[in-house]
Amino acid sequence: MLTIGCHLSIANGYAAMGETALSIGANTFAFFTRNPRGGNVRALDPDDVAALARTMEDHAFGPLVAHAPYTYNPCSAKEGARTFALGAMREDLERLELLPGNYYNFHPGAHTGQGAQRGMELIAETLCQVMFAGQRTCVLLETMAGKGTEVGRTFEELAAVIDAVEARRGELAGRLGVCLDTCHVSDAGYDIVHDLDGVLVDLDRTVGLERLRAVHLNDSKNPCGAHKDRHARIGEGYLGDPALGGGPEVFAAIVRHPALRGLPFILETPNELDGYAREISLMRELSAGS
Repeated sequence: MLTIGCHLSIANGYAAMGETALSIGANTFAFFTRNPRGGNVRALDPDDVAALARTMEDHAFGPLVAHAPYTYNPCSAKEGARTFALGAMREDLERLELLPGNYYNFHPGAHTGQGAQRGMELIAETLCQVMFAGQRTCVLLETMAGKGTEVGRTFEELAAVIDAVEARRGELAGRLGVCLDTCHVSDAGYDIVHDLDGVLVDLDRTVGLERLRAVHLNDSKNPCGAHKDRHARIGEGYLGDPALGGGPEVFAAIVRHPALRGLPFILETPNELDGYAREISLMRELSAGS
């Protein structure tokens, strides 16, 4: 069965997210580890977390994909921003130990004029400090669209960060992976509409498909290579709209692909819950087709 869900609000706690997921036909979901602006977090209620764990077990959920707030920038030129990201990411990972075996996804950051090489070095340094031996959460670097000074616009940049962490702290290597965002990779110039196989071969060559752990399933408001990062609802952008050169067969190929179909798919489209329910249903239909 396809493992698919969407971003859910943590405002009402962990158990409530599990119930909401079930109500829209989801068997995974994503959530921000704290306010998306990156502020303080409230104390965890172990009973609330345990209730979600029971829901996940009872309903055969796939891994969850917790998401770091966008405000974290571990490769900023400003020391204060890097220090904040380091502390918050370490705290996030410690808290996620109450839900072992899931994923922690983050945007690698923007080098803010220092150059991509320096940015990659700083991200690797941060990961070496926030990750810890024996942690049960896999940390995922997200593929980025390449706007501004973003790091992670190419598979090579993600691979360089992972390789740097592995070289310094080899014991962490098994807890590092990648999340493929369909809007971002298209905006970055990877042609998943016409050559999904070729894009995945490129990912395998650079990062290794064994490190691909999750997929953000989004349409894009911009054509391939635009470097814009503007998500669209499924079927309303350049990936899924036939009038723009895409179509439902693009998403069918993604959810059916042997290298992808066993991964958790997370919708990040501009929707309310009813819209997510429709997209989840659509993706299940596409995945079941021949």
